[in-house]
Amino acid sequence: MTFKARLRAGEMMVGAFIKTPHPTVVEVLSRSDLDCLVLDAEHAPFGREAIDLCTLAARAGGKAVLVRPQSAAPEHLLNALDCGATGVLAPHIRSADEARALVKACQYGPGGRGFAGSSRAAHYTGKPMVRHLADSAQETTVVAQIEDVEAVEAIEEIAHVDGIDALFVGRADLTIALGCDNPDDPRVIDAVERVCAAGQTVGRTVGMFFSRTSDAPYWRAKGARFFVLSSDHGFLLAGANALARDAKA
Repeated sequence: MTFKARLRAGEMMVGAFIKTPHPTVVEVLSRSDLDCLVLDAEHAPFGREAIDLCTLAARAGGKAVLVRPQSAAPEHLLNALDCGATGVLAPHIRSADEARALVKACQYGPGGRGFAGSSRAAHYTGKPMVRHLADSAQETTVVAQIEDVEAVEAIEEIAHVDGIDALFVGRADLTIALGCDNPDDPRVIDAVERVCAAGQTVGRTVGMFFSRTSDAPYWRAKGARFFVLSSDHGFLLAGANALARDAKA
C-alpha cells in the first residue's frame, strides 16, 4: 500500500522533521521505524541540491519523504516532486481556493504540474509517460498545513477540497496567529479541535505537530492520525543530554 493510501485510510502514522540538509542524516533515519521523514525547506537551509540529495537518500532507504517547501508556489512544489518526493506538506494554506491551487500544482493536467520525463520521479526517461502520469496520480501525497486564523475559519471548505490527502495543523504559527504565547492556550486548543472535527466530518485525515508525545492519546481521541514529531536536531540533543545525565548519575 502506498504512503498516500495509508494516510487516506487513517492508518496511525508518525514522522519527524529533518532540519539538517545532508543526505547522511536522512540515510540514518531511513533505518528507523518512522513512517516518513519531512524535509523542512521552509525553516531550514534546504536548497534545490539538498532536497535532491536527501530525497535520493530516503528513496534508497525505502522511506517515504515529504517536503515542506518554502511556500506553496508551483515552482517549489514542482522541484520537490520532480526530485522524487513522496509528496508535499504545503505551508499556510488559508482558503479552499488556495487548497485547490495546491492540488492542481501537484497534479498533471491542464494548467497543472509541468511534465519532465527526465526527472528522478520519472526514472530518468525510464518510465513511459502514461505510466508516470498514473503513478503520480496514485502516489503523490498532498498535505495542506493549517496555521492561520483564516484557515481555521474556512476549514470546513478546505477539508472538502478533492485531492487534499490530509490537513496538518501548524500549531506554533497558529498560536501566534491567534495572539497567544502558549500552544496550550484554550483558544489554540479550540482551533485545533475544530480542524479535527472538520476532518472527521468529511473523512479527511488530520495531522499535527506537538512537543509532548504524551499528548498523542488526546489528539488520537479527537481523530488525528498523522503526527510529525520532533526532528533530527531534537534527537541529537535528547540523545546527548541523556548520555551526559546517565553517565554522571
